[in-house]
Amino acid sequence: MTTARKTTTVFLTVLSGLLLSIVGLTQRWPAWTWPLLAVLLLVVPAAAFRFAAMRRGAVPVAFEEQLTAAPVERTEHRVSQVVLPSKWADYDFVFSATVRWYLVGAPAGAPVLNPAGLAVDAVLKRARDITEQREPVRSSLVEQELSGALSRMMPESTGHLHAMAEDIRLVLVQQDQERLDKLASVRKDEAVWTHQRKYEQNKRQYLGEDVLKDTGSAVVWWLARNDEHVERTVNDLALLAQLTSAANDTDIPERLRDLISQQTGEPTTPEFPEAGPPSAPQGRGKATMLLSDFLDSIGFTEGDVRRPMLAAQIAGLIEEQNRHETAEEIQHHFDPPASPALDDDEAPASGSPLA
Repeated sequence: MTTARKTTTVFLTVLSGLLLSIVGLTQRWPAWTWPLLAVLLLVVPAAAFRFAAMRRGAVPVAFEEQLTAAPVERTEHRVSQVVLPSKWADYDFVFSATVRWYLVGAPAGAPVLNPAGLAVDAVLKRARDITEQREPVRSSLVEQELSGALSRMMPESTGHLHAMAEDIRLVLVQQDQERLDKLASVRKDEAVWTHQRKYEQNKRQYLGEDVLKDTGSAVVWWLARNDEHVERTVNDLALLAQLTSAANDTDIPERLRDLISQQTGEPTTPEFPEAGPPSAPQGRGKATMLLSDFLDSIGFTEGDVRRPMLAAQIAGLIEEQNRHETAEEIQHHFDPPASPALDDDEAPASGSPLA
């Protein structure tokens, strides 16, 4: 019996004795009842203490309950900074999670085991099966995939328990993430540069193999761009013929020489006999002379800043046709400087075939 119970028993005994004394005095009990009442007041508390001691036993109840209570078992474990492989060599994921499990009933005589170790091993194996098939450039997406795949209680290989994971965190090492960001930036810049280069190649191929393939193609192209100015197209025929001949490093067709001579006001005699122009400087090729005469005819005379710029562009077209010697001769003859930005009053007129 505890101290509180003892105090309560003594208090109730004294109170009962007082009540019985008051009743005996008011009812005028006989004298022999008073000794009997005193004996009862002494015997009853002693009997109550004796009975409580017999029920209690030798060990306190609270301490006995502590000895027989089952120990509280842990069912979760936090895993931090575990390295898991990715699909790319030398780029690893860093895995963190809270592993949870519950034990399956083991038969008698089963070996003692560490459930936390089994559960963590089972979860890491499941996570590795996923991460080693994923590229490290999408770590946040793989993290969400792991959250779904590891959210179910699954039996581990020995069959002693079922395990799962939650609060999953999957990241890359900071240095690896910075490298991947740089590689992505380089790939984007390379893609833009490739598209720009392809655009320039297509444009040159279009001009060299389609527009300036021959004089007829150039005339059709120029007429399509100026369908309302047929007369101007006819007047520009000499210019187109000379430009086409220079771009292809060929002579002007015989059938067009008279027309060109009439439009430019030159004699109708052949401009360049088969033996070569007598007035041509030593080492000067036909393409260079044709291009020089063409530039003179359209007003780009010696000293004009537009003359070497236009010559450089035509040399680039010739270079695309694998006529390297001719292109180099034109570049060497005209010696084009770094192309300056043209002022508004120096820009080619919109009616020119080069516009």
